Amino acid sequence: MSKRNTPQRRHTILALLAEQGEVSVDALAKRFATSEVTIRKDLAALETNGLLLRRYGGAVPLPQELIVESSQPISRYKQAIARAGVARIREHARIIIDSGTTTAAMIPELGHKPGLVVMTNSLNVANALRDIEHEPVLLMTGGTWDPHSDSFQGQVAEQVLRSYDFDQLFIGADGIDLQRGTTTFNELLGLSRVMAEVAREVIVMVESDKIGRRIPNLELPWSSVHTLITDERLTDEAREQLLARGIQLICAVADAT
Repeated sequence: MSKRNTPQRRHTILALLAEQGEVSVDALAKRFATSEVTIRKDLAALETNGLLLRRYGGAVPLPQELIVESSQPISRYKQAIARAGVARIREHARIIIDSGTTTAAMIPELGHKPGLVVMTNSLNVANALRDIEHEPVLLMTGGTWDPHSDSFQGQVAEQVLRSYDFDQLFIGADGIDLQRGTTTFNELLGLSRVMAEVAREVIVMVESDKIGRRIPNLELPWSSVHTLITDERLTDEAREQLLARGIQLICAVADAT
C-alpha cells in the first residue's frame, strides 16, 4: 500500500485486532508488504487516538473499562468536590488532571471554562474532554500503560510533563495520612511527583472517608500540597490537623438527595 492508503491500512489493522484479539508487527508487515517501521508508526498513531494499546511486538485492544462508561453513579460528594475544584480554575488556564473518578467528575463542568489547556495521563479523561462545549487544547503524557492505575506512567510521561509548566494540578489519592501527606496503593509514584513539580498549585481532591486512611506508599508530602478539597463530612479533629499543615482546606457541601 502507498502512503495514500495509510488510513485504509490502519482501518484494516483495527478490524484484524477486533477479530483476532491481538496483532503483531511482524505479521502486519508481511500482510501489507511494508516495513516494520511503518507498522510501528501505524500502531503509535492508533494508540495516540485511543484506539488500541501497544504491547511488545504488537498491539491489543483497549481494556473494556476504558471504552465503556462506568455503570457506577458518581456520588454526590464527589460531584460537590468536583464543582469546588472547577470553581478554582480561571479561563485560559493550563491545568493537569490526573486519572481517577473524583478528578474525572470535573469534566462535565469544564465546558463553562473557555481556552483551557489540559494535560492528562488518563484515556477516560481525554475521551470525556472531547465531548464538552468548549473543548480544551488536549495534551497527553503518553508513556507506559499501567493497568493498576488505569493511566500512563513511566519516564516518557515524566519527560513530556517536564516540557511544560502548569497553573494547577488536580489529583486524587487512595488515602490521606494526616501526618505525612497523600498515600496510594500504586507503587508507581514518579509521575505524580513530577506533576506536582511542574504545577504552581497542587489541589488534592478526596472524599472525607479517605482522610485518616494510612497506606504505606507516600505519594505527595504535605510540603507539595497547596489545597485539599473534601466534603462536609470531615471531622473537626481531622480539620484541625489538616489546617495545622498550612494547606488551604475546602469542605464542599453536597446537594441534598
